[in-house]
Amino acid sequence: MNDSRFSISLHILTLLDDAHGTIVSSDYLAGSININPVLVRKEIMNLRKHGFVESKEGKGGGSFLAKKAENINLGEVYQAVKNSKSLGKYKNEPNPRCPIGKQINQHLNKLYIDAENALIQNLSTQTLSDFSLKFK
Repeated sequence: MNDSRFSISLHILTLLDDAHGTIVSSDYLAGSININPVLVRKEIMNLRKHGFVESKEGKGGGSFLAKKAENINLGEVYQAVKNSKSLGKYKNEPNPRCPIGKQINQHLNKLYIDAENALIQNLSTQTLSDFSLKFK
C-alpha cells in the first residue's frame, strides 16, 4: 500500500466504534489522527459511500458507524479505500531487447496481484470488532 488511506480509514472506524454510536465530529477524529479535518471528511465521504459510516450534518453533526463493528470486514475496508496497486507500478519502460526487461512487467504484475490477494485474504479474516479489541 503506497498511501495512508487504509490506516486513516481504519483509525476513523476504530474511533467511531469506541464511541458506541455517539456522533463524533471530524475535528475530534482529525485531532486523534493528527491530520487536517478536511482529509478526515474526505475519507468519511468514501466510508459513507461504501456503507461503513453515516453522518449527521450541521451544528453538533458528525459521524457514527452505519453497522456493527463485527459486521465490518477489514478486507472490504481495504478494497473501499485502495486507489492503486499496493506494491506500486514500475514507471520506466524496460528495454524490449533485453530478455529480462521485455518480460519483467508481466511477471511483476502477477507477483503484485498474488501478494495483494494474500493481503486481502488475510484482512478478510478480521473485523473492525477484532481490531478494536486491541485497544481495550
